[in-house]
Amino acid sequence: MKKKDIKILLVDDEQDILEIVGYNLEQEGYQIITASNGKEAVSKAKKENPHLIIMDVMMPEMDGMEACENIRKIPELNSTIITFLTARNEDYSQVAGFDAGADDYITKPIKPKLLVSKVKALLRRLKNDEKSSESLKVGDIEINREEYKIINNGKEIILPRKEFELFYLLASKPGKVFKREEILDKVWGNEVIVGGRTIDVHIRKLREKIDEDLFKTIKGVGYKLEV
Repeated sequence: MKKKDIKILLVDDEQDILEIVGYNLEQEGYQIITASNGKEAVSKAKKENPHLIIMDVMMPEMDGMEACENIRKIPELNSTIITFLTARNEDYSQVAGFDAGADDYITKPIKPKLLVSKVKALLRRLKNDEKSSESLKVGDIEINREEYKIINNGKEIILPRKEFELFYLLASKPGKVFKREEILDKVWGNEVIVGGRTIDVHIRKLREKIDEDLFKTIKGVGYKLEV
């Protein structure tokens, strides 16, 4: 995919942030769309179907967390990468952000060159998704990689991006114990630092939505899928 075909939605209630960030990314050749609050972000995301959303957390009308949760409910946007843009002094929980459906976070203020580098790293995930579009079947569960959905005994379940990628990873080799370090690297990528609790939260959600007995915890090591 060429840069000129990649859409990035910037969401922030500070106009100068939109201008500075937008300018630097436009110079790289990306298509830039902007929104000034979470409500507008959801509306523009539906209309534009961006590849990446960079979103502030604290905003009027609808904050970034709520906007992210609403966007993740839209099936067509399941493959969209969402990263939060957060100030250092904000009362912000990384786990809460990932729990809301975000893929990553960027701390502001951030230097333009570092921001561009971060965006490129995030967009590399799109290429990885394009390369691994194989569908899987585990027991009675069908996993559609291209549409980011699973069919469990005839029932369609739409999962947020990270939950889907975690499930897909475990389902790629049923019975194999995936160490926490490997899960973090393959699902979250080595450019973002998250704790083991993030994995636990996502496993808990998968157990609730799919099958509690399917996911086995190997104490002190990681997780495996037991069919």
